[in-house]
Amino acid sequence: MYEKIMDRISYSDGGILSKEIIKKDNLNVTLMSMAQGTELSEHTSTRQGTVYVVEGKGVFNLEGEDIKMEPGVLIYMKANMRHSLIAEENTSFILSLVE
Repeated sequence: MYEKIMDRISYSDGGILSKEIIKKDNLNVTLMSMAQGTELSEHTSTRQGTVYVVEGKGVFNLEGEDIKMEPGVLIYMKANMRHSLIAEENTSFILSLVE
């Protein structure tokens, strides 16, 4: 499968968009695009995963530690870790979750 991620990025005015890229067996890969000023409140996932920042700036809080989101940053999360994020500008990232 071949995918040009940059061609799939779009932003909703003041909202969050998710676009499924891969959903197969125990792997889910989703492109998340958050408009400037949006946030995801603290939550957990039962699966481990990674966040890879494609564009934008924001703050990813993982278990109380703030991580600066900027292009090229890769964040690893174990299952059930508390996390939240705030988009300081239009920000897109690839979320990969595995069981």
